Amino acid sequence: MLRRSLTSLLTVFVFSLLSTTVSHADDGWTELFDGKTLDGWSVKSGFATYKVEDGGVIVGKTAAGSPNSFLTSDKHYGDFELMFEVKVDDGLNSGVQIRSLLKNVDAKDSYGGRLYGPQVEIESGPGQAGFIYGEATGRGWLSPEPESKDTSINQHDHFKNGQWNQYLVIAKGPNIKVWINGEMIADLTDAEIYKTHPKGMIGLQVHGIGKKKETYEVRWRNLKIKPL
Repeated sequence: MLRRSLTSLLTVFVFSLLSTTVSHADDGWTELFDGKTLDGWSVKSGFATYKVEDGGVIVGKTAAGSPNSFLTSDKHYGDFELMFEVKVDDGLNSGVQIRSLLKNVDAKDSYGGRLYGPQVEIESGPGQAGFIYGEATGRGWLSPEPESKDTSINQHDHFKNGQWNQYLVIAKGPNIKVWINGEMIADLTDAEIYKTHPKGMIGLQVHGIGKKKETYEVRWRNLKIKPL
């Protein structure tokens, strides 16, 4: 009787564990990197360095003289929800490219081509973190808020300096929404950028620092995506 009871309890436990695993697998979210290597990613547009630290953290480090650099996903994504956490050194501008493409791929000095397209801004606050920039598109800011002369509109302090910050990005059709730490920052509808960039790569930016000798780092973790 005791053995039968233990067997029944074990069966219930295993079934519960499997159900939980299946539920997690069926929620639609996919890890964007394996937490140990940069397999499935490539560095483009510059020669900043990227590595993986213990704990599943991607670390991007500046390099003197490098243009803007991007660790780009080999896969292309169209409509999706994207989640990640990021921490950036004060003084370094960064961002995450979405739906981005390569141009000037054949140029000898292009470091694999120039990545261009919508960028979700990352920078210390108060600032423009979370707004959408048209990286290398010639359009500057796609979000209208940074163009305002009113500091209550063109900047905010929802980005926690020196700490991990959680981003949620939802790109569906021409609309892109961004939240930082649960606060909605951007709600942009831009048919023009969607026409040229309906689908593309995810790119983790390390901004160029010119000839500065100081080095800066930006870290990402818990990168997940859910196609819509």
